[in-house]
Amino acid sequence: MANNDLIIVKNLVKYFPVFSKGVLLKKQTGNVHAVDNISFSIRKKETFALVGESGCGKTTTARLILNLIEPTSGQVFFEEENVLEKFRGSNRKEKLRLRRKMQLIFQNPYGSLDPRMTVFDIISEPFIIHKHIAKDKWKDQVYRLLELVGLEEYHAERYPHEFSGGQRQRICMARALAVEPQFLIADEPVSSLDVSIRAQILNLLADLQARIGLTYLYISHDLSSVRQISHRVAVMYLGKIVEVANTDEVFDSPLHPYTKALIEAVPIPDPRTKSMKILLRGEVPSPINPPSGCRFHPRCEYAQKICSEKEPVLEELKKEHFVACYFPINE
Repeated sequence: MANNDLIIVKNLVKYFPVFSKGVLLKKQTGNVHAVDNISFSIRKKETFALVGESGCGKTTTARLILNLIEPTSGQVFFEEENVLEKFRGSNRKEKLRLRRKMQLIFQNPYGSLDPRMTVFDIISEPFIIHKHIAKDKWKDQVYRLLELVGLEEYHAERYPHEFSGGQRQRICMARALAVEPQFLIADEPVSSLDVSIRAQILNLLADLQARIGLTYLYISHDLSSVRQISHRVAVMYLGKIVEVANTDEVFDSPLHPYTKALIEAVPIPDPRTKSMKILLRGEVPSPINPPSGCRFHPRCEYAQKICSEKEPVLEELKKEHFVACYFPINE
């Protein structure tokens, strides 16, 4: 375990049971392999991005790290503390202590704010739960948080429906920052926003990281935002991590065919530019019955017999560049 690592994820697994239809009797017929034995680490004060198609397990991974859902197996460490064991066996005080350090910015700013509460009530609610701010200082602290995320003091008396999408996301960020966390998970925080507003929110995240020293797990399928904000990238496919490297390395020299296909799928705003793109065959397989061996092999043009027989291991082929592939394309 490196001294610079804030988060360590080891062999994390989450299967969701699938039951047959029935009114009185239901029989388990299989499992959804949402997250299947993944490992990675996040260094202090870095932005680690988790990317992949919808349904690949990104959000489930985030919820497992925060223990919002119980994992099937695996371990998560925060500053060398076993997070999952702490939440299983500790008292309320210990659990709240960990919750203060690890927070989540939800994907949908429209659905994650209570429409019956003012912004002041929303941001000050963590003060009631964690009791880390004296009541006579709530007002000043709420105003400070609003200023931190680019809003005004008078916004505190308004309701969520009076704000735009970008402003609501800023309120969500202020609420997450109210407990003074070290680690923030941003689950597609700009996916529901206009392009011009996305840049503002990404710049705000980067500014907060520089000012406060936050560590981010940034989840997205928008590769342009990932390249703008992240230091390292992990690529997920069907519950597995297939490639991990520094951001520039992933975008400039991808080794896994799936990573290259994702990058080449990003539209280029120039109709005169032509590129040779990898065309993916078929559809994403069912996570209930994933393919044997490499899960990407049914759609991979480089696949050979071994790819369907034996699962590749995530190995370091270049310095700090890991890939799970028998036939990397740019080695």
